[in-house]
Amino acid sequence: MRPHRRSARIQALVAEQAARRGTRVGVVDVCTAAVAALPVGGAGLSAMSRNAPSHPLCSTDAISERLEELQLTLGEGPCVDAFLHGSAVLTPDLLTGDLQDRWTVFADAALEAGARAVFAFPLQIGAISPGVLDLYADVPTVLDAEELADALAFADLATLLLLDTRIDETGSPTGGPLPDRSFEDLGAYRPEIDQATGILTVQLGVGIDEAFVRLRAYAYTQGRRLAEVAADVVAHRLRFSPDTEPRRTDEET
Repeated sequence: MRPHRRSARIQALVAEQAARRGTRVGVVDVCTAAVAALPVGGAGLSAMSRNAPSHPLCSTDAISERLEELQLTLGEGPCVDAFLHGSAVLTPDLLTGDLQDRWTVFADAALEAGARAVFAFPLQIGAISPGVLDLYADVPTVLDAEELADALAFADLATLLLLDTRIDETGSPTGGPLPDRSFEDLGAYRPEIDQATGILTVQLGVGIDEAFVRLRAYAYTQGRRLAEVAADVVAHRLRFSPDTEPRRTDEET
């Protein structure tokens, strides 16, 4: 299937879930749509960072909720590996011997919770990964090429929605209204956020993860969207400094 057609189909599935809830599209709709479209029993999504506490954002059932909590508490599992290495971690069967050695505590705990297969997909925008989408099945499961491509498309859309949501001090979405915006509009500013974060690594002398945390923190304190703040940084209307608060400037490119 062509990428554009796949993306449009995934967007329609997610929009349908939001319509059933009678609210604007959010990352929870990505999770529920993924469960409906793929051979999995549940899905969960966690916000993750190397510089701030990670925490679950949503889950579709008790098992997926437990899996998110286990991985973030234990610091091991597919979700953690996907975040650290920036690539999907596919676990068709948790009873595989080497996995028992790799995740000495998580594997048994996940099996006890009711999961047999777990698939983790990092939410990525350039070098930034604000979270991970997890899927699980209660029987040994292998995702074929089409299903894997769909899972990656769900993760990609979750990334855009997560970045578009106003966040509170923990990084969780708030309940405030969002302006009307198409999926295409969401994708349009994705490179700008990546570029702004890169600029901040130079201005602040920090790594990419810390720069992204600073960008998000400023957006929160100002009550603004991440995309809007990123646009100001790229256009040199806003400058960050290691020793002072970010300041507005009239400098133009």
